[in-house]
Amino acid sequence: MMEKLRNPKNVKTISLIVAAIFVIGCFTLAMSAGGFGSAVASAASSESAIGVVNYQVLVSQSPRLEQIRSDMQKAIADTRKEFDNNSQNMNDEEKERYYKQLQERLANKEKDLMDPLLKDINDTIKKIADKKGLKVVVDKATVVYGGTDITDEVAKALQNPKK
Repeated sequence: MMEKLRNPKNVKTISLIVAAIFVIGCFTLAMSAGGFGSAVASAASSESAIGVVNYQVLVSQSPRLEQIRSDMQKAIADTRKEFDNNSQNMNDEEKERYYKQLQERLANKEKDLMDPLLKDINDTIKKIADKKGLKVVVDKATVVYGGTDITDEVAKALQNPKK
């Protein structure tokens, strides 16, 4: 029996078995000490505190969006008339500068019209997230997997605001 243990091939095999048992023992000890098991539990509990919304759907389904579109179309038409009337005697460089000023003014108008809608959507998301105990809400387009989808609840709340 001693002769079999002295064989170099058997010594290597026995050494590998002992090393494997040692590594498995260390891994088991680390898991039971709370390292791996609590990390998995922590990840699972934090996932339940993450909400997702399809922000694009919320904006497109907003009842106020049609009025904003209408206001923007009117502003664009008015700006077009203004440009046509005021740029008749301008050279190309002046027309381009004036056109850029009008575009900037239209962008500011759009921002002024959209900001209250976006604030209302964000406030509604926060209210529903707080009610559900969600700590974080992200756009659904950035989420690969998981999270609690609250898009429908937010959309319903936006359709029927309680004042």
